[in-house]
Amino acid sequence: MKIGKIISVEYDKFRVKLFHTTKTSTVSLEGQVYYFGNIGSYLKTHNPTGEAIICEVVAVLDHSTESVLFSTYNLDSSRELIIKPVGTLAKNNRFNMGIGIFPSIYSDVNIVTINDIKAILSSHKALNGDAVPGIHEEIELGLSKNMINYKINLNIDKLFNIHTAILGNSGSGKSNTIAHILQEVFRKAENEALGAKIILFDVNGEYVKAFEKSLTEKIKTKFYKPNTSVEPYSTFYLPYYLMNLDEWLGFLLASDRTQKPFWDKVLQECFKFYKIFNADQVREARSEFVNYFKWKFRYILANIISQVDSDTAKITAAKGIIIKCKEINSEYNYEELRNFLEQLDSKCTISFGDNRSALSEYLTTIEVDEAQAINTDSERLRPGEFFDYKFLKTAVDIVLLDEEAKGNSRIREFTSTMLSRLDYFLTNPDCNFMRYTDVKYTNTVDYLEKVLGVSENLETQLIIIDSSEVGTDSLELMTSVISRMIFDNRKFKIGDERRKNPVHLVLDEAHRYIKKDTDYILKENIFERIAREGRKYSLFLLLSSQRPSELSPTVLSQCGNYIIHRIQNEIDMKFIYSVLPYFSDDYTIKIKQQIPGEALVFGNCVPMPLHVKINEAKPAPNSENCNISEEWFKNRA
Repeated sequence: MKIGKIISVEYDKFRVKLFHTTKTSTVSLEGQVYYFGNIGSYLKTHNPTGEAIICEVVAVLDHSTESVLFSTYNLDSSRELIIKPVGTLAKNNRFNMGIGIFPSIYSDVNIVTINDIKAILSSHKALNGDAVPGIHEEIELGLSKNMINYKINLNIDKLFNIHTAILGNSGSGKSNTIAHILQEVFRKAENEALGAKIILFDVNGEYVKAFEKSLTEKIKTKFYKPNTSVEPYSTFYLPYYLMNLDEWLGFLLASDRTQKPFWDKVLQECFKFYKIFNADQVREARSEFVNYFKWKFRYILANIISQVDSDTAKITAAKGIIIKCKEINSEYNYEELRNFLEQLDSKCTISFGDNRSALSEYLTTIEVDEAQAINTDSERLRPGEFFDYKFLKTAVDIVLLDEEAKGNSRIREFTSTMLSRLDYFLTNPDCNFMRYTDVKYTNTVDYLEKVLGVSENLETQLIIIDSSEVGTDSLELMTSVISRMIFDNRKFKIGDERRKNPVHLVLDEAHRYIKKDTDYILKENIFERIAREGRKYSLFLLLSSQRPSELSPTVLSQCGNYIIHRIQNEIDMKFIYSVLPYFSDDYTIKIKQQIPGEALVFGNCVPMPLHVKINEAKPAPNSENCNISEEWFKNRA
């Protein structure tokens, strides 16, 4: 149905003069009522090739005119519309964003019908009846704000085969959107998503309410929470020995250049002690430990003697090391080692500044199994291999003594912050979930299969990890280590295996652990790498944030789908404008004016930007605001 004609054509907008017969902003066609005169509604015109140009109403004007030219075309109405071109609907019903050929002046402007919208929003295969059942599945997102009461469905392939960002201020509806989308996926009873693997990092502890009840009979959900086993949660553990060297450095706030070699030596020494004490025969284990200990300290004391000139300085340094060694041995109380240290101590005498080479001569008489000691020293810790954290302090002491013997007298000063962080790991209750050793996992694959169910035989489709009681540093570490292990696991797959059993990471409050590089405690932001390369290995991100300006620009710019709720902070709006691949100025106004639950959706999952009222999740996540008046004035009788 024609409602007017174009009277002005510009690159980014057209001016429409309504017919005088178009007296209202509604029309009824085939029993369907269309609202075309309100802001955000759709109209269409045609270019000279017959293609339909879909436009959005952005302004409504009303003024008088006595132009003879306009009256010739029956355009004597005082009402005008400003419409913005959105995209082109070709004759074969394929819709594309943008315009190739513009309409001519005085081209007719028509109502956009339901059939037009279906042609725009439906896949080309679906329109031609070629859709494959079970493949081109859709989920209902909500109702269109442009087409009154029109349901907006999203194609699962287009939504989940690329990274997605859900952005908006606190209280704008992000948690509801995530919960609703996942509920829609898992409630598809006619074709249950048994092959899905979604891991949700629940930073605020909101989602247990939305998924505590079984979604369907076959879909399984598991809830984890560090340092607790209260129903419905299982205790979550992230074993320290699965962390790589860079993750240790990040957690300990260690510098990459000077402290990385030091901590690498600590881990290797710790691993050696664990291997010694876990040998098959206890007696052999003790013998190997004592032999390695003697060999190591003979080497340390020899370094001191060779580098220090005066006997007084040599003996003073040697006695300090011997005292420290006695403290170390006190943890194990090995008689042979105790006797060895007493003998060393007896050789550290000095008379008138002269030791008379007593210590150096004794070192040459120490009997050690050189081959066994070298073999022990060559033991290397492989990534993901178990070692006992209880030996870390002993390992630190030995490496410090070794470095000091080499002349690095300020090593304790240089590593003080790192060692304070180590004490935090060893003693703080917040790190209990990292220190768990009752169950030992052989490697990261074993851990991913048993804890997160990342395997070919999926038994749990949805994993929710409640990290609401975890500190900021532990949160960054936990999310990064899990994501890195999954990424490593996926990248070793080859051929078609890469496309099987996809994994989706849902990152709630992502700005807390996907920060800009300058603020990130780990040296490599694993989420940036996943954003760049994850698609190749069927590993995808769905991130949610109320502070886009604090997010990594790399991660946000790699997202292909955007669901943007209300954002009123100018800094966040400017950041979104700068990183998104396409964004027009009028989107800013829409985003600022949205009410809770509304969102602007654009990207790979929709053919054109859509303003949508998101359906409510049932049950809803626990994200409602406090009712102040009710809490203040309720009857406490």
